[in-house]
Amino acid sequence: MVAVANRPVSNTKVAYEKVVIVTRKTELEELTARFNSVPQARFYLEHAGQDFSAIAGAHQQYHEVFDGIRESIPNRLKNQVIERSFLPQYKFGEADLIITIGPDGLVVNTAKYLDGQPILPVNPDPAHIDGVLLPFNASNFTDAFQASLHREMPISAVTMAESKLNNGQSLLGFNDLFIGTRSHVSARYDIALGDNQEFQSSSGIIVSTGAGSTGWLQSIYAGASSVIKALGGHVIEPVNSGRLPWDTTELIYTVREPFPSKVTGTQLTFGVIDKHHPLTITSHMTDNGVIFSDGIEADYLAFNSGATATIGVANKKANILCSKNHPISEMDNEYLK
Repeated sequence: MVAVANRPVSNTKVAYEKVVIVTRKTELEELTARFNSVPQARFYLEHAGQDFSAIAGAHQQYHEVFDGIRESIPNRLKNQVIERSFLPQYKFGEADLIITIGPDGLVVNTAKYLDGQPILPVNPDPAHIDGVLLPFNASNFTDAFQASLHREMPISAVTMAESKLNNGQSLLGFNDLFIGTRSHVSARYDIALGDNQEFQSSSGIIVSTGAGSTGWLQSIYAGASSVIKALGGHVIEPVNSGRLPWDTTELIYTVREPFPSKVTGTQLTFGVIDKHHPLTITSHMTDNGVIFSDGIEADYLAFNSGATATIGVANKKANILCSKNHPISEMDNEYLK
């Protein structure tokens, strides 16, 4: 049985008007939606040779933590629960304190819909979730929650990337942005940084933040390094293995598999974006052109012929509440799925 210590909040005035708890469906809930009932989900999994008990146990663990957190919120403080699929439609208030209960990816998803409101991230199952962004759990939640209510917890401000289209649409990226096509055909576009510009054909462009600099970007570094070494070249490793601080004022862009031809270039394939030097991309894709963030293809902007995207450092920051002993910006980074 998991229990969150339930201790009354002090009578001093709190800094927030409402607590919003963001949840995600457990694997059992997703399976139940697919197979219409728990017994049918169990029947399917067990006949496929999978362990249903582990899934049921994780479901129970999650809801015990959720119930404990919900009960620890005093009645005099307004609170609301939303499931992550409703994030795009939900209107957060300026004086909201956000609690996420789930893996790192739930923090990533939630941060993009906020405007500076702090997130108190809770790891519902530390035995199975590493939780790079999740310094809190059932055992230390109460103290962290009370300190957060009175703005006594440190906050790590995480830099995000932003893509702005010429039609007014925009999209934030916590880890990275991808600009390319939905399919395996080449993306075609004009790319410009400062006074340099060229027409390219490639497998797409990755723009990485500090939080994402040990994820997708690292795999690109590794591939490029291996090719150079295989061709007899010498590789100079980037500073700090290419890792950027989470509050960096810069973004890194890299072009995947650029194709050289009579009309397409390969000079602007890697560089730094900052507030004074945004990256401008104009689409020449008749259809299937997209910009999506953080590996979530459902969260995208259409990017077809006539569309121009300006990629830069977002004015908004993701504000993550963290442990006094372990600021998130100093933790070991890894790709946040």
